[in-house]
Amino acid sequence: MLSISNLGVWIAAIASLMYTSKDFMKDDKTLENTYHVNPLSGSITIDADWDKEIWKNVDAVELTHYMGDKPAFAPVTHAKLLYDQEYIYGIFRVQDRYVQSKVTEINGHVSGDSCVEFFFSPDVESPLTYFNLEINAGGTPLLHYVTEPRKTYRVLDPDQIRKIEIAHSMPREVVPELVKDTVWTIEYKVPLAMLSQYGKVTIPAPGVKWKANFYKTGSRTGNPHYFTWNKVDNPKPDFHLPRFFGTIKFN
Repeated sequence: MLSISNLGVWIAAIASLMYTSKDFMKDDKTLENTYHVNPLSGSITIDADWDKEIWKNVDAVELTHYMGDKPAFAPVTHAKLLYDQEYIYGIFRVQDRYVQSKVTEINGHVSGDSCVEFFFSPDVESPLTYFNLEINAGGTPLLHYVTEPRKTYRVLDPDQIRKIEIAHSMPREVVPELVKDTVWTIEYKVPLAMLSQYGKVTIPAPGVKWKANFYKTGSRTGNPHYFTWNKVDNPKPDFHLPRFFGTIKFN
């Protein structure tokens, strides 16, 4: 029979084990974030206004994980999504301090500028294939369809990418770099029919789940950084690791 003192030791040991296990689970790279996406109610104007009524009651994700060296300044980035059966609607807001937008050519190296990115896998049967939509602060986009990261991908035609409606709060070009506290926004509307010309798209509906991640970068700015929504456990900054995507679930 356990004595009272021995019982106390056992309780303390079990509590310690539970605490340790909980911490381990937090750090387990197999755990992932889930973002619940509501259907659009009514109509929406794509104008880069974060504060407009349609977005007010929509939950936002925050990009809190960084890859590589911790930057001297950490921009605060939030993102929101809505959907209907024809479009995915998204908006980013960035509280930044080193803002640059040099690239004005579609499919140019926009990630070197101040840039927000939405990587998403709309085929529920093929979660490791994905589209990477990257938009710099001036509203210039890049869009690829990737079947094998860094090896096999298709660069979407600029005429197709122009079907994505994009609004931006900053000028198209920000040169030289703006080195002061600056808030900028990007809003976009992606037609699902256009995406389906390149890969299978599982149409959003209640209960449907896509794999996805949100990113913020500025690799060629005065403050290089690589931020993610879902944690990417890799020693070298690399957003093209779909095994680390989180989940977006349509309500």
